Amino acid sequence: MSPLCLAYYCSGHGFGHATRVSAFARHILSLEESHTVYIVSSAPKRVFATATALGAIYRSAEIDPVILQPLAYHVDRQKSIHVLESFLRKKDQKVEEEAQWLREVDADCVLSDAAFLAFLAAHKARIPSVLITNFTFDSIYSLLSISFLEQSPSQHLLVDSNNSTHHPPEPDTPVSEETLLPLVQQIFEGYRHADMLLILPGAIPIPSFSISPSLPATQWVDPSSRLFEPEVVSHLIQDPLTYTLHPSIPFPPNHPDAPPLTKPKHRSAHLAPLLVRPPNDDIYTPEGRSRFLSSLGVSNDLHDPTTKILVVSFGGQVFHKPSRSHTPSRPESPSRPHFELEDKLKSNSFTRALSQELNLLSRVDGRGTSGQVFGSSHIFVPGAPAPAAMPSPTLPSFTTIPPTPTLGEFSHGSVSAGQENADVCSLMLPDASWIAVVCGVADSREWQIKRSNAGAVGGTSEDNELPEGFYIAPRDVYMPDLMAVADVLLGKLGYGTVSECVDSCTPFVYVSRPLFVEEYGLRLLLEREGVGVEMSREAYEAGEWALAVSDAWRAGAKRKLERRAGKHAPDRHAQGLKMARDVITWVNEWATLTNVCST
Repeated sequence: MSPLCLAYYCSGHGFGHATRVSAFARHILSLEESHTVYIVSSAPKRVFATATALGAIYRSAEIDPVILQPLAYHVDRQKSIHVLESFLRKKDQKVEEEAQWLREVDADCVLSDAAFLAFLAAHKARIPSVLITNFTFDSIYSLLSISFLEQSPSQHLLVDSNNSTHHPPEPDTPVSEETLLPLVQQIFEGYRHADMLLILPGAIPIPSFSISPSLPATQWVDPSSRLFEPEVVSHLIQDPLTYTLHPSIPFPPNHPDAPPLTKPKHRSAHLAPLLVRPPNDDIYTPEGRSRFLSSLGVSNDLHDPTTKILVVSFGGQVFHKPSRSHTPSRPESPSRPHFELEDKLKSNSFTRALSQELNLLSRVDGRGTSGQVFGSSHIFVPGAPAPAAMPSPTLPSFTTIPPTPTLGEFSHGSVSAGQENADVCSLMLPDASWIAVVCGVADSREWQIKRSNAGAVGGTSEDNELPEGFYIAPRDVYMPDLMAVADVLLGKLGYGTVSECVDSCTPFVYVSRPLFVEEYGLRLLLEREGVGVEMSREAYEAGEWALAVSDAWRAGAKRKLERRAGKHAPDRHAQGLKMARDVITWVNEWATLTNVCST
C-alpha cells in the first residue's frame, strides 16, 4: 500500500484530546508505509511533542469553540453559549478555508477528535472522515439547559489577583432550550457528515451516529441522582455493531446540475482501545523512579517506595503562588487525627493561602502560546472558601467507586496551639509518609522570585516557601511517568487523567463537574476498570483531602502495587497499531471503491 496523507483535527478544549491524538498519531507513524500526519489544532504545539518527534506536522488553526470553565469544575453556561454563537457565525468561512487546505495538501482522509468543523470540511473536499472520541460537543452543549444548578464558584466574591477588585460570581442559570436547539443542531449536523466512528473507552452516547439515545442530553441524566438513566447505561454496554445508525450524507455534486455523489461505504461504528501515552521504560525500576523524583526536586531520602505520592492536577488551569503562607512542621507520626480542625481551618493563614493556590483560578489560554503568568484577567478565590452549605463539621463528603465501608464519626477534643499548623496540614495529606506534587503552576520561578524579594518588602523567606512535603511539577512534566510514581491522583474527571490512571492503576480522587456530560461515561469506566473517590467541592476548597486520599489508597493499593510489579499491563502499543492498520485499510478500501464507481 502506498503512503497516505491524513489530516488529524484535535479539539483545543482540554488536554485529554491532545494526549490521545498524540498517542494515535504515533501509532500511525509507526507503521511501515511512512504515512504523513498533519495535526490541526488550537492547542499549543508542545502538547503534541511525542507525535511531532515521530514526524507529525503541526498546524495551528481555530477549529472549534470551547466550554468556558472559570474553575476546573465549574462551567459558565452563558459565556460558553456566547463563545459558541460567535464561532458559528464564522463556521461557513472556516469550512471553506479548511476544505481548501485539505485540497492543497492532497489529504486522503480526515480524522477528528472531536472537532465537528473537520467533517464539514472533509465533506466539501469530498474525502472520507473518521470520528475518534468518547463524546461529542453537541451532547456537551445540550446539557446546559438541565434544571439542576451548579454552585457558583464557592458562593464567594471572585477577586482579581492584581488589584483585588471584587466581582460578583456569575449565577448558574440554565440556558433555555429555545436558545440551545438551533446551536446544538448545527454541531450535530457537522458530526452527521462523519463516515466512521471509533468509540473510545469511557464513552457517552454519540447521537450523530446512533439514532437512539437522541438529543437533548438532558434526557439521559436523572437530575436527582445525577447519574445516567438505566436505558442509557444499557445502550453503552451494547456492541456498536448492533446500533441503528443515521445514514450517510452524499458528497456534493461536481457541478450544479449533477446529482449528489453516493459514498462508496456505509457509515459504521466500532469500539476502539484505550488511547494513552506510554510511560518511559525504566519508570518502574528503582533507578528510573529515583531519576524522575530527582527531576521534581524530591530529596533522595524520599525516593523509596514507602513514600506515598499524591499528585494534584486540575488540567487546563493555572495555579498561583499565595500572597502569604507559613510552612507547617511535618508531624512525625504516620497516623494523624482528622478531627477538631474546623475552627483552625477557618483561621489558619496557611490553609487560606493554599486554598487560594489550589483553587485554580484562570483558564489556560486556549492557544497555549506561552507559559506566562497572566495579569489582570486572573480570577482569584480569596481565603479559605466557605461553601453555601457545609457538610458534617468532622467528616468531608465523598463517595467511592467501587463503594467502600462508611467511615465512623470522630469525637471532638482539644489540641495545643503549637500543633495547629500540623493539624491543618493533616487535613490535606493522610500522614507523614505522604508528599504532594502539584501540577499546573504557571511558572515555578514565580515562587523563587517572590521568596528572594521577601526581605525587600519586609517579609521573610519562610512566608513564600512551599509547605513541607509539597513540590511543583515542571510545566512540561511527562504525565505518564508521574502517574507511574503516583499513589493517588486528585483532580477533575477528563479522558487524559482517567486513561492514565486506568493504565497505571492509580486511584483517582475527583471533584465532579455534573454539567460536563462526558463525566458520566468516565465514571462508568472508573467503576469498571479503576478506583474513583468523589470529593465534594466543599471538602476540596477547604483543603480537607486526607480522608478521601486515604480511602482511595486503601481501595486501590493492591492493584497499584501489582501494576508496579508488572501485572495489569495490556499491550497498549499492539492495540494502537492494530487500530491504526484498520483505519489505513478502511481508507484504502474507500479509495478503491471510489475508483471502481468512477470507471
